[in-house]
Amino acid sequence: MTAQAESGTDPAFYEQTWDLSYRHALGETTSRFLAGLAKGEIWGRRDPASGRVLVPPRSYSDRDHTPTTDWVKVANEGVIEMFTVVYEPFRNLPDPPYALAYVTLDGADTALVGYVKGLDLSDREEAVRRLAIGERVVVAFADEPTGTAADYWFEPAGD
Repeated sequence: MTAQAESGTDPAFYEQTWDLSYRHALGETTSRFLAGLAKGEIWGRRDPASGRVLVPPRSYSDRDHTPTTDWVKVANEGVIEMFTVVYEPFRNLPDPPYALAYVTLDGADTALVGYVKGLDLSDREEAVRRLAIGERVVVAFADEPTGTAADYWFEPAGD
């Protein structure tokens, strides 16, 4: 602590870093979603009140918290709703540059986040043009799935 902080005239700060490992119980909804990814399929759940298909699937409606009902298989392509290109390193994430996008897949009513691969991110202007909102992407799947969200990513459509 600084002398000023000790005197109470300035806020005091204490910096710390946590590195925690978690073991999560996935439950039926997430387990089935991940199993679908391993088969090259994306599944959502229907909100019974609105009829919306929620992807990734949720056990409960995000609007009124009622249980979702039917499982719905959605397309492996859709449109970009939002994106970012990361050029600075973050611990435990890929080496930059890399891109993330929220994509509404055909047949879904909510967006799924994922990495975007298959384009040159070193040319920022071209990357932003190719990742623009409304651009179509396809879902690609790992040849050897691991049962995690790393089993899929997006690629620009038409390449």
